[in-house]
This record gives sequence, C-alpha cells and structure tokens, in this order.
Amino acid sequence: MSDTTITDEGTPKGDLHHINKPLFAITGGFIALFCLVALYDLDVLSSMVDSSFAFSAKYFGLYWQILLLATFLIGLVLIVLPGSKAIMGNMAQPEFPVFQWGAMIMCTLLAGGGVFWAAGEPMAHFLSSPPYFGDESGTMDAVNSALAQSFMHWGFLAWAILGALTTVMLMHYHYEKGLPLAPRTLLYPLFGDKAIKGPIGLIADASCIIAVVAGTVGPIGFLGLQVSYGLNALFDIPDTFTTQAIVIMTLVAIYTTSAATGLSKGIQILSRFNIILGAALLLFILVAGPTVFILKGFFGGLGTYFSDFFGMALYRGEAGVFGEPGWLGWWTVFFWGWFLGYGPLMAIFIARISRGRSIRSIVIMLALVAPIVTAFWFTIVGGTGINAELSNTGTVSTAFEGFNLPAALLAITQSLPMGFIVSVLFLILTTVFVATTGDSMSYVISVSMSTEDRPALPVRIFWGIAMGVMALILIYTGSGGIGKLQSFIVVTAVPVSLVLLPSLWDALRITLAKGREAKT
Repeated sequence: MSDTTITDEGTPKGDLHHINKPLFAITGGFIALFCLVALYDLDVLSSMVDSSFAFSAKYFGLYWQILLLATFLIGLVLIVLPGSKAIMGNMAQPEFPVFQWGAMIMCTLLAGGGVFWAAGEPMAHFLSSPPYFGDESGTMDAVNSALAQSFMHWGFLAWAILGALTTVMLMHYHYEKGLPLAPRTLLYPLFGDKAIKGPIGLIADASCIIAVVAGTVGPIGFLGLQVSYGLNALFDIPDTFTTQAIVIMTLVAIYTTSAATGLSKGIQILSRFNIILGAALLLFILVAGPTVFILKGFFGGLGTYFSDFFGMALYRGEAGVFGEPGWLGWWTVFFWGWFLGYGPLMAIFIARISRGRSIRSIVIMLALVAPIVTAFWFTIVGGTGINAELSNTGTVSTAFEGFNLPAALLAITQSLPMGFIVSVLFLILTTVFVATTGDSMSYVISVSMSTEDRPALPVRIFWGIAMGVMALILIYTGSGGIGKLQSFIVVTAVPVSLVLLPSLWDALRITLAKGREAKT
C-alpha cells in the first residue's frame, strides 16, 4: 500500500493542497506558544497549569469516570448485538493479519509509558495502599489490591475509551458516508454539517490534536530523562542535557522515518518488533523470575479487580465531587485525562488499520483482549518488583524513593538473572515503544489535517520533529517543564471528553442499524 496514490480526479493523495491550513496554524501556534512561555517564565506557566489542573480534576473528574465506565459497558453490549458482525471499512478482507493488527494496537497505550509505569505503579500502590482499599501498605495483603488498582488504570476502561465506540463511528461516517477521518466527525450526530464545515469542527479538531501532542510529548520527554538515567546507571555515561537530547533526537529520527514510510512499512514493522521483543522479555522474566508469585498475583489481582470493579471505577474519595483532587486527581483522574486526550486520534488510527474487520472483532480486541494482555504485562514486571521487595525490604523501594520510575525499573531488572543484559533490553524496548506512539500519532495528526486518509509526507515529518523539539525545549527548562506538560494533559482532556460524548449513543445506533440491514 502506497501513501501517495492517485485519486479519481487525478490529484496525488498526500499532496499539501489537502491540508487544512487554519487547523495547522492554530495547533502549531498553540504548541509554539506553550514552549515560549515555558522558556520565558516556567513559574508563570506552572501557576496557570496548576490552577487549570485543579479545576479540571474537581469539576470533570466524576464525568470522566462515568464516561469511561459507560463507554466500556456499551462496548460490551455492541459485542452481543447481531449488527456487530458487520464488516467495516468497505473492504471484504482485513488489510493487516491479526498479529500485525493487534501489535499496532497494543503498542499504543503501552507505548505511552507502560514499561516504566508497569514497574512503578504496582510498587507505588503496594508501598502506599490506595484509599479505596484502606491501609494494607507493604504487606502480603496489599499485593492483590496494588495490582488491581493498576489494572483499573490501564485496563478495560482505559482501552475502551481509545476506540471501542468511536472507531465504529469513524469507520461508518468516513468509509460509508464520505465524511472526514477527523475528530469533528464524532460531533456529526449532534451538529450535522455544521460540525464538518463550521468553527465547531475546527475547535474540536484543534482541541484533540493539542491534547494528543501534549500526551505524546510527555512520554518523549520522560524517555529522554529515563534512558539518560539508565545509561548513567549501567554505563556511567553522564546524565546531562546533552545525553537526554541525543536520546530524544535518536528517537525522533526513528519514529519520523517510520511515520514517513506509512502504515504498511515503518509503523507495522516497528510495532511487530516491539511485540516480539516485549513478549521475549516477559517470557524470560516469567521463567527466570518468581513464576508462582507472578501467576498468583495475576489471578488474585484480577479477582480483586473484578469483585471491586464498580467500586474502584466510581470511587470519589472522602472529599467528594467538589473536594480537592488529592489521590484521585493525581492518579485516576490524571490517567483518565491522559487516555481521553488520546481517544479521538487513536480511534482514527484504529479505524485506518481495521478496514475489513467486524465491529465485534474491533471491540473485543480493544475492550477485552488488550486489557487482559496489559494486566499480565503489569503483573510480570510490577509483580516481580513487589516479590523482590517482600523478600528483601528496600530492594526496589530505596531506588523508587521520590517516585523515580526509571530507578524502579532498573532495580527490578537488575534483581533478575543476567540483570545487566535484561536492563539494556528494557531500555531498548522502552525507546521503541515510545517510537511507536510517536510514529502513529504523527501519522494520525496529519490525517486529521487532511481531506483524505493518506496525508502529505512533509506534514507527517513536521509533526514528528515538532514533538521532539517541544520535548527538548521543556527538558531544557528543567524536569519541571515536562512535569507541567503532564498536568496540562488533564486540562486538554476537558474539551476532548465533550467530543467523545456522542459516541455513547451513536455507535449503538449504527450497530443496531447494521443488524436491521442484515435482516433485509
């Protein structure tokens, strides 16, 4: 499949004439402004972001919890409807084999930080129990609840919001109705043509692009900090801005090249490599590590996750709806904001790679298969760390002090047989994981700015480089710059969560209509 084919009118696809220039100017200008303010006065930026974060967490947290829960539950309903057998995308056979398709999907959410969070989050909840479960910190009783809370943040709800409903909408409206493969199309059920051609659509697209840029630049920047730390710990390479910049520039070169070669080449190859290396490392840890503890933790954690599912999903804490963010704001609401921000553009990516697949298969992969695989991933990496900590207090917690995610990962990997080699491979895995996010997001940002689904090569390259440059600027201001961007992610999720709202009923309507069509 080429990314520069010829349209029926004779105009090359991927041409710059197809780019929405006002949208390009608004999003590019906003990102540049954010970086300039960070360079000029990080304290001013911090004050603005902190107050906006507190407002967003306080007044939208409950709405987001309900939105994610409803999205997952409605997705389960779609699976059992007769219309879910309908093949989407105007293609009789899938464009990509199951493994390649699943690999590209799996590398999205995990790539955003799943390697370091898989090491750090279970450990954080083990050392300091989530308030929903009470105080079991640091004991065997805390293992299942620590894993279950991690499953909640990276499981069914997180994956469902990435496209269980919105992918169905976009594939229907784009491939069957000819509407743009862009976030604005998700508002078509509410506003009709005004969403496609008016300022409503422009605002929707801009908000979603800014949110996904913020959500991707954060992991890129943190990767620079994390790999630099790892290189220093393993090879005594100075942990300086120069090292961080080299790491990020190398990453940008990888994912920009991948995005430029398109779905059928770079993005698919990078994702497949990632899954194979990740599976090999996990298999090694499962065999060489605490196998029985990992398996017991996985099933025990799942049991707690299932039995307390609704309680954890709707937990509001003692402060209530209008209280300070507290634990809820810095954990659940932060993650929900991050994943919500990815939602519309991830749905575009999944719609683009899922042609020829049924509604049922798409929802099952996103809402059920990917979360279970992610839970197993978190148990193997995080569970190994918890076991090491239980066996010898301080093995991981000492390195993890101050919420040092890369130190936690290295402490876990170095506690294993051949720890040095495993640690190096995990740094490679993390780099390629973030690269898969960078390439897929560069691609779909460009798609969102185009009138067709194979965007111009220069635009793909621009966004790939722009996100890397933004990460470098924010790291240059100090790690606080990247930290503020992480908080800003929650702010950008506010308008995006409104764009996702119509999917709650329209995906169901589309699936029911497909069922009626099949009977006639």
